[in-house]
Amino acid sequence: MKKVLVIISQASDGTFWCHTESDIYGGGLNSAGNTVKEAKDDLAICLEDARQDYVERGGKPYDVTFEYKYDLQSFFDYFSFLNVSEIAKRAGINPSLMRQYTSGIKNAGEKTYSRLSECIANITKELQAASFC
Repeated sequence: MKKVLVIISQASDGTFWCHTESDIYGGGLNSAGNTVKEAKDDLAICLEDARQDYVERGGKPYDVTFEYKYDLQSFFDYFSFLNVSEIAKRAGINPSLMRQYTSGIKNAGEKTYSRLSECIANITKELQAASFC
């Protein structure tokens, strides 16, 4: 099984793009969509097309799993059920500034991304420890 990093980001025209950081079946993959979900769906089609072409050239197919790395706009587009302002508060970021980051008006710095990554990791741990009775 090959694990491949996919970078997802929002373009200046508002569309979302996926691109692989390494080759799969002899080349890199790129996809796009009006939403992150559409871009991921397009990436799955690109992967299948590349796999079929690889097999037709005599290659032996292998399993591929994707690991995703998002910019802020892409993350909150895909995980739209998360409240941007509440996550900003949990991460110690001004909610108004966070909304500007997620709308693309301003760009977040490395320190902000680090705080958000830690916040999301903590939320993940809390959710994994939760259950219903």
